Amino acid sequence: MKRKILKSKVYLYLTEFFAGMSVMAVELGASRLLAPYFSSSQIVWTIIIGTIMIAMALGNLFGGKWADQNPDPDRLYARIILAACWIALIPVVGKYIILAVSGLLIFTINSHYLVVAAFAACMLVFVFPLFLLGTVTPSLVKFTVESLDEGGRVVGRLNAANTIGSILGTFLPTFVTIPAVGTSISFLLFSGILLLLAVAYFCSGRKEDDRKEEQEKSAKSMTADRAAKVRVIIGIIIFVIACILGHKSSFAFWEDDLTYEGESVYNYLQVYEDDKKAVLSTNVLFGVQSVYRKEKSLTGMYYDYAMAAPMMAGAGEKPLDVLILGMGTGTFATQCGRYFNDINVEGVEIDEKITDLAHTYFALPDETKVTTYDGRAFLAVSDQKYDVIMVDAYQDITIPFQMSSVEFFTMVRDHLNEGGVMVVNMNMRGQKEGNINQYLADTISQVFDSVYTVDVTGSTNRELFAVMGADAADMLASSLETAKDATAADQGGHKEMPEDLLRMMEYVSEGMTEYQATDLIFTDDKAPVELLGMQVIDDLIRDEVEYYKEIYREEGLDGLLKTL
Repeated sequence: MKRKILKSKVYLYLTEFFAGMSVMAVELGASRLLAPYFSSSQIVWTIIIGTIMIAMALGNLFGGKWADQNPDPDRLYARIILAACWIALIPVVGKYIILAVSGLLIFTINSHYLVVAAFAACMLVFVFPLFLLGTVTPSLVKFTVESLDEGGRVVGRLNAANTIGSILGTFLPTFVTIPAVGTSISFLLFSGILLLLAVAYFCSGRKEDDRKEEQEKSAKSMTADRAAKVRVIIGIIIFVIACILGHKSSFAFWEDDLTYEGESVYNYLQVYEDDKKAVLSTNVLFGVQSVYRKEKSLTGMYYDYAMAAPMMAGAGEKPLDVLILGMGTGTFATQCGRYFNDINVEGVEIDEKITDLAHTYFALPDETKVTTYDGRAFLAVSDQKYDVIMVDAYQDITIPFQMSSVEFFTMVRDHLNEGGVMVVNMNMRGQKEGNINQYLADTISQVFDSVYTVDVTGSTNRELFAVMGADAADMLASSLETAKDATAADQGGHKEMPEDLLRMMEYVSEGMTEYQATDLIFTDDKAPVELLGMQVIDDLIRDEVEYYKEIYREEGLDGLLKTL
């Protein structure tokens, strides 16, 4: 009872090709859908890959069993329609499922929150459609192999078609569809391909010889064809609804006043702007990455503390060259140019889209040089030396391990002039022994002679200052005295609001603590930054949620809902 479209085996190979393409496209889409809520760390990628492998393994197992029990291609293409519909609905309901899972688990577990929540979300959102696609290969083997003599050759072709499709499914979302049209429409595009594949199959007629055979079982045949038409119609209706509701899907759906929301090759991006400031966030649940104050004042964030680095290096007394690894939208660069004369700032930013946003919304001057590159790779090919190097490439637990090792900080030191200063923004202030900040500070202490830290008030950030051949605290104190004398005499290198800046620098100076190193060292060979970062986030979440847990214990669900 085969259909005409299967007269040639080409269509079966096409089915294998597009199934492989869709699996990889969904995998990459999954990473982008989860990143705003759980980060894009190696931990999250491990969970995604692991759950997808579970789905594919189960699909292979049951697909082979079902193909042996009932080798009817209609059943396979019906499963493809179901998979297509599920994938199309992910942009519509996926984010709500993820937040529901997160909200439930945040009140019920005390450790490994990111792992458990991300795994549960993956299982609920992505496993079922990929399980269905996992049934494709064993089913096609059953339909395609006609004799044992050709079995190896046919299976090899099917696997080749799947692999080639997977290759395209890997590159297209990353470099074409997601940057061009976003994650939601990417899901819809690949869902549409699967749906079109199945619709073309069901719309093809049956072979003439099959119809003669069907005459004896006409009632059964007509029932099967009617069922096929119903599947196709329902599948198309669901797809159209998903296109209407999901094509403008927002990750931060609770926000209604975003100035910009989009995606790049590397990040989910959103910009919020009002009369006083512009704010960039690259991760919905983990705060702010850059701020621009339109009244040209200090930000009230860690950038203000980091201004101590050019002060230590002699800003206002001599020209300075400053390098920022992790330029973002250039908040630190803008502040340096605003408060100091004779300072040349350049940055390295791996995400070109962020640089574009910096020029559009954050007043980054066009003359500020920004290199689109990885920070460590930039140092490896650059011979230039700087008076200040700021390392600001760390975001939640997605700390690039290659920018946390003793080898990396040695490269930074070698790119500093005599008397130069490295400042590192560590954005997760761990309290337990052996936390990620202790590892970073210990590693830096292996490379630099003097290391001081200061906690940023009202946040989890901690700024670290490191120098060679001098004491960092003494350097700042000396620069402050010089700056005060210059301000009193109405001269020197400070431009606007020197009192504001000097008060900030005095506060930083008073809060600086000399770091006492131990022996917790990151190397290129061993730097478990994400596991350590996850521990800090677990502690932060536990501390924040404890207040609401106490309300729930005392007043129940009604009291909790009133508080929220």
